[in-house]
Amino acid sequence: MKIKGFLFSAVQAGIRYADRLDLGLVYSETPCVTAGLFTTNQVKAAPVVIDRERLKSGHAQAILVNSGCANACTGTKGMEVARATGSLVSEALGIADDLVQLSSTGVIGEQLNLEPFARSMPALVKGLSADNFEKVAEAIMTTDTVRKIAETTVNIGGKEVKIMGMAKGAGMIMPNMATMLSFVFTDARINFPELHKSLTKSVERTFNRITIDGDTSTNDMVLVMANGAAENPWIDGDSPQDRQLFQDGLENVLKDLALQIVSDGEGATKTITIRVCGAKENEDAEKIARTIATSSLVKTAFFGEDANWGRILAAMGRSGVRFSSDRVDLAFGHVLIVKNGLSLGAEAEAAATQVLKEKSFAVCIDLKDGPGCEEIYTCDFSIDYVKINADYRS
Repeated sequence: MKIKGFLFSAVQAGIRYADRLDLGLVYSETPCVTAGLFTTNQVKAAPVVIDRERLKSGHAQAILVNSGCANACTGTKGMEVARATGSLVSEALGIADDLVQLSSTGVIGEQLNLEPFARSMPALVKGLSADNFEKVAEAIMTTDTVRKIAETTVNIGGKEVKIMGMAKGAGMIMPNMATMLSFVFTDARINFPELHKSLTKSVERTFNRITIDGDTSTNDMVLVMANGAAENPWIDGDSPQDRQLFQDGLENVLKDLALQIVSDGEGATKTITIRVCGAKENEDAEKIARTIATSSLVKTAFFGEDANWGRILAAMGRSGVRFSSDRVDLAFGHVLIVKNGLSLGAEAEAAATQVLKEKSFAVCIDLKDGPGCEEIYTCDFSIDYVKINADYRS
């Protein structure tokens, strides 16, 4: 995977573990229009605090990202070390400090050691190449079992515009604005307001629709860098159709990445779409779907391949949305198991149980109360999820 004007590099810096890529660098040959969304957690990692301030300019030229240490809850020293890592990049590349975005992922509460960054920077910069996109995607992995990458091309004004993204995330996933780490690169010519608007709307429909365990991390961020190398007509406030084309392409990439995250959820064995329709408003449908998707009882039933629809109705009832339970229809995949709030019997439940044995399926709910319809994407809770998170720091 390549994109015009962007270079990538990753090295084994030994930040926490030996013999694995754990430090990545992305560099644009020209400054980029850049937009970002960040965690809404009140406890924010040092890179998040720094990046939000730097992005007020709407521009960036490089991203430095490490795994192994989140640099969160590290106080003044953590801020100083984060800035120092950025200065290593800016000095090596000959760009301003403020054009370097920083990102970290890993264990919370441990101080980030500057020495591996300083030792690795010459090799990191020397390794910059258009061919190393996948290596950076690997370097940002923590409990991920696979790297997550996606790309698409859209035609804008007769020019092919490429959008290419990577993400990491397998736990601490339930955003209120962004989620995990995701970096997206495009050669589109687009101004900042339109890029930020496209990112916000796309994230709302993708990363904000997934949940693995109901936790929002301290380090979550999504960054999009646009270098303009495609030379398409400028996407600005006077080109709403072109902006929509770009936004559709961006949303496709982010949805692909979001679903990859759900399918790689820590210990997950199944990917599930919770689809709620017939609500008075879309917001009501989303609340109900999200409550179901984050219910531990529901998610453990999915793991056990138990068509326990009562847990789903119970979750719906505590969502805060008013509905008539005696009008609810519920299906697992194509199998209707509840009609007007009542079970359709043992035969329907047996058929539904077969659906739950699949790797991917949908839970479809009809409230019969209005036009509202939304989807949330989730996974099951397995025994391995507990094992992974019980000894995460070891």
